[in-house]
Amino acid sequence: MSENKKTIGFVSLGCDKNRVDTENIITKLKNAGFDVVSNPDLAQIIIVNTCAFLQSAREEAFETILQMAQFKHKNLEKLIVAGCVPLLNDKKFESIMPEVDAFVKPVDYDNLPNIIAKLYKPKLKLQPLSNQIDSRVLTTPSHYAYLKIADGCDNYCTYCKIPYIRGRYYSIPMEQVIAEAQKLVDNGVKELIVVAQDVTRYGEDLYKKPSLVPLLKKLSKIKGLQWIRLHYCYPERITDELIEEITTNDKIVKYLDIPMQHYNTEILKWMNRKSSSKNIDILVSKLRTQIPDIVIRSTFMVGFPGETKQQFNELLGFLKQAKLDNVGFFAYSREEGTAAYKLENQIKLRTKIKRLKQAQKVQSKIAKYNNKQKINKSFKVICDGYNEKDGVYFGRYYGSSPDVDFYIYFISQKQVNIGDFVDVMVTYANKNYLFGEVL
Repeated sequence: MSENKKTIGFVSLGCDKNRVDTENIITKLKNAGFDVVSNPDLAQIIIVNTCAFLQSAREEAFETILQMAQFKHKNLEKLIVAGCVPLLNDKKFESIMPEVDAFVKPVDYDNLPNIIAKLYKPKLKLQPLSNQIDSRVLTTPSHYAYLKIADGCDNYCTYCKIPYIRGRYYSIPMEQVIAEAQKLVDNGVKELIVVAQDVTRYGEDLYKKPSLVPLLKKLSKIKGLQWIRLHYCYPERITDELIEEITTNDKIVKYLDIPMQHYNTEILKWMNRKSSSKNIDILVSKLRTQIPDIVIRSTFMVGFPGETKQQFNELLGFLKQAKLDNVGFFAYSREEGTAAYKLENQIKLRTKIKRLKQAQKVQSKIAKYNNKQKINKSFKVICDGYNEKDGVYFGRYYGSSPDVDFYIYFISQKQVNIGDFVDVMVTYANKNYLFGEVL
């Protein structure tokens, strides 16, 4: 494609699984001869990888698409929409967004270079399949990467559109996952963040039994890989076998992202979640007993249809009692096509916002308390960067995941490179970050 080489830019919205898809798309297009640029002003082609999980995500996607369409007044020749929006199969999008030249579903990603080539007259000549990049292009810093092990979902929570958008749960074969992990580590990755809509279900479709632990054992044998982090472990699927593996495997950080969604048993039942308040209590107690240094991250929904003030207060009571380390909240979004859409007693928006702020205020105090307990303790920290303005490095200890959790800022007498591990003594803490210095 040398005589008509095109520049291509990307916008990736939504979850980390979308980020992995974007990275794979970038790799395929670079291999086909396209030049990737970060500045939309310089892009002749822009691909927007969209999320459609909630109404707010769809609105963000449409706003972003229209923003990118403005570049057609400059250099932009083709605008392509990928990801979840095309999976909605809603023809009205094509009619209201004539600026979009192609809607591409995930199943067609492998053929994306040809799809783009055909948008041009005459058709673009693609680069031969030689001298190709062996490992996917990362949009993260080079020392950590997300490792997607499955797509889709079989949980069918009553508030969620993901099974209807992304389809049934399917695992990526273990050999393929290990091969990708090996390539990433060979290219300098030290931390792998294992992601799926539900990593604890991994392998049930392929191997007829949960196979996350066997996968983790194989990943742990990769030389050079230092940290393995697990995202989205459903509470009812965290087995004794998995707890034992986390406890005994030094490469698996003592951190679990467990989307509990609520605490009240009746609300959980309405959500079609398989947990109960009793089961959640047992799980948290077991994790903290068997893995004393465990950091638990979770997310909770407020304002689900029918949620009473008493049920909401139960959630707040659990937060105060459990003192989870990292917590996110979101208000229920009524999504047409889901079972919860038809439920009676929909909560008013102002009540949902009030409860959201109240829950965040409670957790803010807990976060400050938890972080204060880390003062005068040292932690192994991976350096994510350097803030030139303030003259401090920043990074994460095992209890912080990129983008969603807090940083440790630190000073050092010796130079620290991005991706280095250093021991940091914490000297100051608040709810949003820690501060310390390299020992």
